[in-house]
Amino acid sequence: MKTILILVGKTQSKIFKVGIDDYVSRIEHYMPFNITTIPELKNTKSLSEDQQKQKEGELILKEIQPSDTVILLDEHGAEYRSVEYANWLKQKQNTARRLVFIIGGPYGFSSDIYARANEKISLSRMTFSHQMVRLIFTEQLYRACTIIKGEPYHHE
Repeated sequence: MKTILILVGKTQSKIFKVGIDDYVSRIEHYMPFNITTIPELKNTKSLSEDQQKQKEGELILKEIQPSDTVILLDEHGAEYRSVEYANWLKQKQNTARRLVFIIGGPYGFSSDIYARANEKISLSRMTFSHQMVRLIFTEQLYRACTIIKGEPYHHE
């Protein structure tokens, strides 16, 4: 199973970028994984939030294949403890060819993206910056990989 993380906009903070890159290199020991970055929209001052979400959604949809299993990182999604998430991921490894996670832009997702999604996952009930969510997500994906393999990274 290939796993892809789609982001809107580059990771700005060097601190987050170093952490994300570290976890990406660790994840690649367990599964094919890559990050696809959708460029931030230019000249957005004249666009409403809905128009901005729509344009981002169109760019995201171009990266998704019809057979992909699409998971949105969304505040209204299912919440898992790390071991539960690892079990969920293991089940997806048996059923999905490409597992695509998406972190949206500053205003969330368009209705087209919600319609295309297979599931939604929330990392927390708290709100984090989009930059921080990227780091938390990659760490949790790495943690899930180590739990699946029975490695000692996670302590229960």
